Amino acid sequence: MSAFVPLRGTERSLLPNSRPAGPVDPKEIASVTVRVRSKGDPAALAAKVYELANTPLAKRQYLSYDELEDQHGADGADLDAIEQYAQTHNLTVVHRSSAERSIVLRGALGDLQSAFHADIQMYHHANGTYRGRRGLIQVPQDLEKIITGVVGFDTRPKHRSSTRTKIAALSGPGGANGVPSTSFATRYNFPANAGNINLDGAGQTIAIIELGGGFRNSDLQAYFQEIGAPVPNVTSISVDHAGNDPTTADSADGEVMLDIEVAGAVVPSANIAVYFAPNNGDQGFLNAISAAVHDSQRKPSVISISWGSPEDFIDAQSISSFHDLFAAAGALGVTICVASGDHGTADLDASHWDQKIHVDHPSSDDLVLSCGGTQVDDASGKDVAWNDGTPFNVNSGGGGGWASGGGISEIFPVPAYQANSNLPVSLDSGGLGRGVPDISMSATNYYTRVDTLEGPSGGTSAVAPLMAALVAKLNQAKQKNVGFLNPFLYANAAKGAVRDVTSGTNEILYTVKGYAAGPGWDACTGLGTPDGTVILNNL
Repeated sequence: MSAFVPLRGTERSLLPNSRPAGPVDPKEIASVTVRVRSKGDPAALAAKVYELANTPLAKRQYLSYDELEDQHGADGADLDAIEQYAQTHNLTVVHRSSAERSIVLRGALGDLQSAFHADIQMYHHANGTYRGRRGLIQVPQDLEKIITGVVGFDTRPKHRSSTRTKIAALSGPGGANGVPSTSFATRYNFPANAGNINLDGAGQTIAIIELGGGFRNSDLQAYFQEIGAPVPNVTSISVDHAGNDPTTADSADGEVMLDIEVAGAVVPSANIAVYFAPNNGDQGFLNAISAAVHDSQRKPSVISISWGSPEDFIDAQSISSFHDLFAAAGALGVTICVASGDHGTADLDASHWDQKIHVDHPSSDDLVLSCGGTQVDDASGKDVAWNDGTPFNVNSGGGGGWASGGGISEIFPVPAYQANSNLPVSLDSGGLGRGVPDISMSATNYYTRVDTLEGPSGGTSAVAPLMAALVAKLNQAKQKNVGFLNPFLYANAAKGAVRDVTSGTNEILYTVKGYAAGPGWDACTGLGTPDGTVILNNL
């Protein structure tokens, strides 16, 4: 029998302030996702994404799904080896994909631990009780070169906390209830037409990643009737046995409905594919994004992600796995729009903050378009950095401290497109790294309907689907995916592709240090707000 060896990159610590809650139940049925090596070079695939982005759009040749699998998928023999090993530990293969480079194994937790040695126990935390993993995962030595990651032992949840205040049922848009996202599309000059083409998203598919919650068709029917727009075609896709499971307005339903309503109002003829996965740590999140990126049937052209967690809470194997997925997306011509977070540089709400500075992941990955938040200043009518001006207070509604996420990554180096952006140093380490966000738009005053209740919502969770809707319009206008947009946006900022935001801060009053908005790029509003028509005219 092969000896066990540590799997590089799997070192993990517990969530801060976790308290032991006892051993795990070895009979509990669980699953892990085993990631395997690529037939190609992952670094070369990421480099190709940059090469494509710096090639004129008309001349770009994205990879097809088949080409991506042939060149950068998993070798069948590697998957066979994992599958055969799983059989010896009473584990069932529930998903296997060469394109995704992954195999999902299910069985008793004791058998999973026997197959992949991991130090796991139950822990109490302000988030709730979770299964936590410490230290390194160990794998058989003869599989060490095949396996690049094992995720699923640790079930700490991802965060997303949009600002919502439900008013009353059936009161409609306007006034204190907020406005439809079409108002913001107008504000940021989203193109309405391209020649004789009505840019309504026809022929485009927007993928939305959700970790819990659900939507009701009756709410969608009522909402879009109230704003005078057609109801978009919305499809729910199950990942890891999760699904469309609406409950109450206080649940994750609010996040799901916000995403659908924001994107659907702006591009009502686009198909909206909602990928539901369990909020069980990196596994569900990773598998949902993988399902969307590699969906060769629906072929999403843009993916909206409004979930995340501090990048330093994530182990290196998961960071690498997400990065590989974003590289695959870029090679296919798929744009990834990610919310930058809603609590400034704390990146956690008042109840969960650990007194440290954080940058949100996956927003910090250099291959995604990081979306920060602004708010409209009543006096000037201009966009300023989003900040509600309140300190953290666990006893106040929502905990206070709402502000655009941003900062300097401690994991990703400065990408080429930010080389001339005069990035500040990290407030945490004093070092340089990838700057977050890239662009920003209003994070306040979006009219929403959730489980029959209506009222204003927001957060950078609204900016990601709004940006995804703009990308859908651009793709429709050009009749070609615009793909990885970051290098273009930075190169064309001086041409008016963005409008600089120079006022405000994401510092949380009395509580958390932050960055100030100013001329050029800054770590709370990025380059500024996009001008959709200028972007289209310069592509």
